[in-house]
Amino acid sequence: MKKFLGKWKQRAQEFKTQVYALYLAYRDPRVPWYAKIFTALVVAYAFSPIDLIPDFIPILGYVDDLVLVPLGIVLAIRMIPIDVLAEAQAKARDVLVKGKPVNRVAAVAIVMIWVLTAGLLIRILVGFARQ
Repeated sequence: MKKFLGKWKQRAQEFKTQVYALYLAYRDPRVPWYAKIFTALVVAYAFSPIDLIPDFIPILGYVDDLVLVPLGIVLAIRMIPIDVLAEAQAKARDVLVKGKPVNRVAAVAIVMIWVLTAGLLIRILVGFARQ
């Protein structure tokens, strides 16, 4: 069991390193504009403390964490030039020894999406109730 947990802990650390490396890479001027946009979205979502699909929703709550984010990371890595990615990964390893960064802008954006969705849902329900 310890061996199993150790492997998962190592994978989680690698995941954090890759996401932070993508953050560093998307800021590099050698990265194409389309890769910057996609990578920025993936990084913002991965660093956000709030999910679009909350984890308390059975099965679907973990789909974004287990499928969508890793898929986004893989696609973003393929869009970034190899030399830029290698430099960013080296910097990420150095920085993450000190602690994980947090993207508060992404958290605010996701909260706003939830608030707007809830407002729209309430408006629709009120419209049905009036009929």
